[in-house]
Amino acid sequence: MIESTCFHCGNDCGKTIINFDQKAFCCNGCKTVYDIFSSNDLSCYYDLQSAPGAIPETIEGKYDYLDTPNIIERLVEFDDGNTQIITLYIPHIHCSSCIWILENLHKLQSAISASQVNFPKKTVRITFNKELLSLKEAVTLLSAIGYEPYISLDDYSAKATQINRSLIYKLGIAGFAFGNVMFLSFPEYFEVKEYWLEQYKHVFRWLMFAFSLPVVLYAAQDYFVSAYKGLRSKLLNIDVPIALGILVLFIRSTTEIIFDLGTGFFDSLTGLVFFLLLGKFFQQKTYSFLSFERDYKSYFPIAVTRIAKVKQKKKRTEENIQVYDIKQGDRLLIRNEELIPVDAILIEGNAQIDYSFVTGESESVAKTSGEKLFAGGRQLSGAIEIEALKPVEQSYLTQLWSNDVFNKDKSASFTNLTDVISQYFTIAILCIAIVATMFWLFTDATKAINVFTAVLIIACPCALALARPFALGNILRIFGKRKFYLKNSDVIEQLAKADTIIFDKTGTITTDQKSSIEYQGLQLSVDEESLLKNTLRASNHPLSRSLYKILAGHNIYTLDEFQEHTGKGIEGKSAQNTIKIGSPGFVGKDHHSETLNTAVHISANNKYKGQYIFHNQYRKGIKKVFKTLSKTYNLFILSGDNEGEKAYLRQLLPKNIKLLFNQKPDDKLNYIHSLQQHQQQVIMVGDGLNDAGALAQSDVGIAISENVNVFSPACDAILDASQFENITKYLKISKNVIKIIKSSFVLSFLYNLIGLYYAVTGQLSPIIAAILMPLSSISIVLYVTVLTNISSRKLTSKK
Repeated sequence: MIESTCFHCGNDCGKTIINFDQKAFCCNGCKTVYDIFSSNDLSCYYDLQSAPGAIPETIEGKYDYLDTPNIIERLVEFDDGNTQIITLYIPHIHCSSCIWILENLHKLQSAISASQVNFPKKTVRITFNKELLSLKEAVTLLSAIGYEPYISLDDYSAKATQINRSLIYKLGIAGFAFGNVMFLSFPEYFEVKEYWLEQYKHVFRWLMFAFSLPVVLYAAQDYFVSAYKGLRSKLLNIDVPIALGILVLFIRSTTEIIFDLGTGFFDSLTGLVFFLLLGKFFQQKTYSFLSFERDYKSYFPIAVTRIAKVKQKKKRTEENIQVYDIKQGDRLLIRNEELIPVDAILIEGNAQIDYSFVTGESESVAKTSGEKLFAGGRQLSGAIEIEALKPVEQSYLTQLWSNDVFNKDKSASFTNLTDVISQYFTIAILCIAIVATMFWLFTDATKAINVFTAVLIIACPCALALARPFALGNILRIFGKRKFYLKNSDVIEQLAKADTIIFDKTGTITTDQKSSIEYQGLQLSVDEESLLKNTLRASNHPLSRSLYKILAGHNIYTLDEFQEHTGKGIEGKSAQNTIKIGSPGFVGKDHHSETLNTAVHISANNKYKGQYIFHNQYRKGIKKVFKTLSKTYNLFILSGDNEGEKAYLRQLLPKNIKLLFNQKPDDKLNYIHSLQQHQQQVIMVGDGLNDAGALAQSDVGIAISENVNVFSPACDAILDASQFENITKYLKISKNVIKIIKSSFVLSFLYNLIGLYYAVTGQLSPIIAAILMPLSSISIVLYVTVLTNISSRKLTSKK
């Protein structure tokens, strides 16, 4: 076999090499895409990156639903009767070549006037003339060149999202005011008498007052609202002393300029609000292109083909209907690789259903006519016809989301580290202010009010409030670079608190592909192995395809007879030789196999030969990961699979790990709930829809995903599958960053003690407040940023 790489997609061409234009292609699809690009003067596509393309897959009738007017209306962003605009998600976008070709679609189709790629979100926004090009034709064009859009029911039902830019506006106003107030304060800071004349002094002070008004009334309003709600709920959160400090700063500063007592603290006031908003902005900046709040709508197609009978002509017609319009008794056509949207009965065709994202069972299931099929399964072998038993809202899959756990807001029951400390901090500051004021009332009453306001001003916990958002925001950024995407900063604290980790098996600690196949039995002759491979070649069963790939190369020839017995096995005949592949009973084995592993049995000329046993392929570094985690955490594996891999896992993993198999989605959820009732903080690591309930119930749900943008259930974090072996490092960094935050709190308290000394002794001056407050904020930000960078760099550099 001459090994060659496809010029378009980079895949190994194998034995089937298609030569065209002095280049090698693995299939006619790749050759056709190359021909389209070169014919339209777009061959520069291949200059930007070697083999950037994907193998185009076209399934007849797949996009027929895009001819339905009410579906088109819900999908397109703009339609004036002539021009339509639509934004499509393209999973294959990965390099500069992709951007270049997608933004030059007008060269392939003149009806397209513009196309713009959003690379982080992997979307393309296409503007086209609907009179010359339909939406279906536009999507078909994208599929034909290897950029098939991903369109789901979630896209159809999603409402237009309103972008909240209020924080950006508030930050801009606070920054503008802070800069101008600092500039107007310079003459008094440095006592520049020749410029600080009587006629200008009041103008400058009232200008500073004017700049501070929008900061207090608009930019800082969230702190006042939060403090009010906290007090109303009898909770002293971090915003109570902040709001009190802002209010006292403004009132005292305003009083000073009204009665000509001084210039006030408008610089400290605007600087405080600016830095606080900057921290909040940094904290909220997360990965908007990822979806953490997913349900069944993210996985279902938006339409399906319904088969209807015309009574007069006694003919069958096909029509595309919305998934929500499916009714009990409707007959539906499910094509190869399509998802079954409702619970149904199989009417016609050979069904080979993959339920791995619903049940967790890794093997596909063969079904015969009359058997029940559940929503969420994916058909793997040709087209089938089914009869709906229920509408989409009542299917088994959608009922996975009916559990109360999906209505639970984890953030509502979680109190972060800052809020815990702020309760004691607020009480302490108020006590100090009251005691100091009482002391000065009896000692020197003229200083009492100054001391009271000075304590509240200088002890305003700006550094305390900034430490956590900047530290956790920086870690969010670092984790994101290393393909670990968190829903929000609270998840880092919850990761640090966890003491128990539960792993799903299929698709989580195992890879999607099974490459470990072991043969047990009598040696096959060359002719028998050749017949075996050619028989497997004619089958579309997943196990047949996996076994076909690992067999040695043999001449390809046409079988005299081939028959596939659904649910049992396949049979091939060439000349006088016959071979059977399938279940023990089908091949004539007297007794069933003792192993619980998935196995394919072989018999040649009615003589039993042996079996190919399929072992799960586990992720790289799994042994080291579990060995490291077992020293710190209680570890469990909950799997929907049978116990076939139990003995192997016992050898592979530490002995103290508890293994539970045959676990249904509800079993996993309930097991986690029972652990939480014993005060255990649980991290659940899963992948598919069958883990959705467990991920939602856990304190932190981490979804392992081969593609972080396409198929991951509702969760708190998404971990790229390639980074699985680094999960121990992420957990260790999370613990370290909490230690850094706590040390920054100590540093912040030292700042406050210094400031309180000046305040309580009545020595507070504008220059001290102006320098100390911004200095403490900036130094805390630098402290946590530098330390989090150092901590993560050391850990991630270890091999």
